[in-house]
Amino acid sequence: MKINVKIGTVEKEAAEILVFYLYEDMRIMSEALAHCNKALHNSISELIKKKEFSAKLNKTMVLPTYGKIPAKRVLLVGLGKKKEVTLDKIRQAAGITTSTVRDMGISEGTTVTDSLDIFIPPSEWCQAYVEGALLSLYKYQRYKYISPEERHELKMLTLLVSRKDTLTTIHDAVKYGKIVADAVCFTRDLINTPSRDKTPAILADHAVKMAKELDIHYKVMSSPELKKLGMGGLLGVAQGSAQSPKFIILEYNARTKGQDTIVFVGKGITFDSGGICLKQAKDMDQMKSDMSGAAAVMGAMMAVSKMKVPQHIIGLIPCTENMPGGSAMKPGDVITFHSGKTAEVTNTDAEGRLILADALAYAGSYHPQAVIDLATLTGSCVVALGTVVTGMMGNNEELKKRVRIAGERSWERVWELPLWEEYQEQIKSDIADIKNVGGPYGGAITAACFLSKFAEKYPWVHLDIAGTAWCEKNGAYTQKGASGVGVRLLVQLVRNWTRFPRKTSL
Repeated sequence: MKINVKIGTVEKEAAEILVFYLYEDMRIMSEALAHCNKALHNSISELIKKKEFSAKLNKTMVLPTYGKIPAKRVLLVGLGKKKEVTLDKIRQAAGITTSTVRDMGISEGTTVTDSLDIFIPPSEWCQAYVEGALLSLYKYQRYKYISPEERHELKMLTLLVSRKDTLTTIHDAVKYGKIVADAVCFTRDLINTPSRDKTPAILADHAVKMAKELDIHYKVMSSPELKKLGMGGLLGVAQGSAQSPKFIILEYNARTKGQDTIVFVGKGITFDSGGICLKQAKDMDQMKSDMSGAAAVMGAMMAVSKMKVPQHIIGLIPCTENMPGGSAMKPGDVITFHSGKTAEVTNTDAEGRLILADALAYAGSYHPQAVIDLATLTGSCVVALGTVVTGMMGNNEELKKRVRIAGERSWERVWELPLWEEYQEQIKSDIADIKNVGGPYGGAITAACFLSKFAEKYPWVHLDIAGTAWCEKNGAYTQKGASGVGVRLLVQLVRNWTRFPRKTSL
């Protein structure tokens, strides 16, 4: 969908549908809405007065205009109480708007931006609006036949602006919102793709193609190079698969000077059967999404490169399948990682932390100011926090604070779980440095404890997105399937970034 920004007034706007936003506690109509209300013989105010339309969040109503104004229809969209409006409510309302207009079979719509009437700066609300408007239109239909009569497409959304002095700001916000939404949709596509069509090699091909199109340096390592680097975690998990593992490195702004180096690490298990410790068949089809962290890193790299951020950004993506082949890693095996540490594998279905351990150790070679990993790591995190919020743990208070703020602003919120020394006792092994499972309790925390052993040399945050990476039903701007979580948070984090304190304690 194309988004157009236009100076104009409702009195002259011959739109297919004109969109107004209303608040529950609205006392005075905006000038534009009041004009339409008067032209439509006070039908809007009567609907509100008689409670036939409630301006609760995401409630809608369509009114024909019968030629009383140039626009053919008016769409009313609720935003809830004005004092409670947030960027995400703007994002939701935008999503409801575009999906409603599309489903009506209308190809072009016009939003009266003055009706938003909010205290949030245009640079922020407009970006959120564009994100919601575009994300709600996403559909994964690669393998599905859609008959011509069912193919509704909203081709253009016009933002009607009354003030010329806001045009530059709004144009920039539209650009950034589109970059973020495109990156999230790219991420969703990767995650929703069946595993047979996104093997580690195919995922690497996607990364290389993206890197070539943008200003991103890339490198893809295969088994021979991984053996030289001693990446026993990645190689060990890959043993049972016929597919070769890949370690994808994406690097943006490598030659920048005077800027921080930030590393994103994403878990890339392109299918997780559980290995020898085989999962139950129920919902195993969703294990194609076990590379959601990897996809989020690729999407974030796409966005930050398009935004031309000044920082040195690196994406590290270890990729493999976890399969129960004859040569698969077995419970009781001991593996040696890139760092030289050893781990006893007591459960082959706790494989994500094994491949992340190698990537986190490798991240140290860049001497980063910050490292953030994203992984659909544990069912325990879903039990603890549900599907609304991402679990966060880490070794640096300043970095955790920054991630938390970025999560609130992007509405990809995080909640911290403790990473106390007492939990480290649970991953001690009798025959190796550590073991990969810490017992039946605190599984999300002990998994992070395992990862912390490989992130001791730099500020680090771990994001367990097991609960937030997949949607069970449609939302205002999400669809059943992959959510693309992590992209908006990482992009917000980088855009807000200031030089990291050099003497912060770990």
